[in-house]
Amino acid sequence: MTAHPISETIASLMPRAKGELTELVAFQSVADPAQFPKSECEAAAAWVADALRAEDFQDVALLDTPDGTQSVYGFLPGPAGAPTVLLYAHYDVQPPLDESAWISPPFELTEREGRWFGRGAADCKGGFIMHLLALRALKANGGVPVSVKVIAEGSEEQGTGGLERYAEAHPELLAADTIVIGDTGNFRVGLPTVTATLRGMTMLRVTLDTLEGNLHSGQFGGAAPDALAAMIQLLASLRAEDGTTTVDGLTTDAEWDGLQYPESDFRKDAKVLDGVELIGTGTVADRIWARPAVTVIGIDCPPVVGATPSLQASARAQISLRVPPGQDAAEATKLLTAHLKAHAPWGARVSVEQVGQGQAFRADTSSPAYTSMAQAMEAAYPGEKMQTSGMGGSIPLCNTLAALYPEAEILLIGLSEPEAQIHAVNESVSPEELERLSVAEALFLQNYAESKRS
Repeated sequence: MTAHPISETIASLMPRAKGELTELVAFQSVADPAQFPKSECEAAAAWVADALRAEDFQDVALLDTPDGTQSVYGFLPGPAGAPTVLLYAHYDVQPPLDESAWISPPFELTEREGRWFGRGAADCKGGFIMHLLALRALKANGGVPVSVKVIAEGSEEQGTGGLERYAEAHPELLAADTIVIGDTGNFRVGLPTVTATLRGMTMLRVTLDTLEGNLHSGQFGGAAPDALAAMIQLLASLRAEDGTTTVDGLTTDAEWDGLQYPESDFRKDAKVLDGVELIGTGTVADRIWARPAVTVIGIDCPPVVGATPSLQASARAQISLRVPPGQDAAEATKLLTAHLKAHAPWGARVSVEQVGQGQAFRADTSSPAYTSMAQAMEAAYPGEKMQTSGMGGSIPLCNTLAALYPEAEILLIGLSEPEAQIHAVNESVSPEELERLSVAEALFLQNYAESKRS
């Protein structure tokens, strides 16, 4: 780190940041009441609101969004005539999956091997702490030079669109000159990166019914249509033999012309087992940033333990389709729905339910805000220049904000570099990345304010 006063201040604040992240990670804030009590999300929202009030934010509010969750809003006025910057993070998290596979408890921040482990440590509770660190450092070094709005979403991981619909109904609330989305990450630890594109997504649940009830597999197997076997065959139709996504009518040959992702690095980051091949064709960057990708994320079926020799009368699966920039998520939803109905075998009855949807996003990397961020990142990461990359994940709110505020510049940064293992077991955050990106954000706000004055 440099000897810049901002850097020194943030370094001194890191023990406090660790304590606060410990408190925030402890909330089991999965925005699905079928998995965790809604009270956990409400408690996390209240914690975020209290943190904003402690930093002298005005108009702090818990916004009841249409999907039944709460987003937290606050406003910190800056000098007269200063631009307004919206800082975004989300406090909801992915479920911990198999808790027995975690080395330490998922909702207990634990330091190990130079990283802090816990669900949401990087995605995206750490992003909220990053915003706090940047603002505190500015307040300790002459003041915050811009007006700041903070919005902390409560259901980003569920894709249920509560904040998007709330923003559309209250367009004045989040209006800003520049928006910093703190929910992506560096290409790798120590390489400062802004994310230029996000894939959109659609989420569908498909149900197949073939029988009035389960049957004995010995008495009826071989002639009676088994719904689980039908589902397996249907899901297999979504991929070619090499693993390429094959949804009827969906284009799958786009190419990525920016920063490349070496296959050896990807295999290491993804922890692909020795001898197991990657799927798809083209470069890794093509496959994860420029092309659609289908994933079966859940199947309702009998567990192995306690299974009976039965043919299944009904089967259900949840399917996620990532949609790259240049493709419309609504059209992809129609294509995927039509594919599922067309490829169900044996005349199985098909019903499809849409669970979530969000459009892809492409940022304007030529904007003045990117220049200010590049300068800030180069100062926070001495010897490194800012890189731009894609991200295979989705943040549907970006498109909503871009549509509501077409003149606003949108930047995407964050703590979810590959080692963070977000959405997987043993998620973690690098405290060094948290420190450096907080420095970068603080310096960006200074640079941006100065650029608007000149």
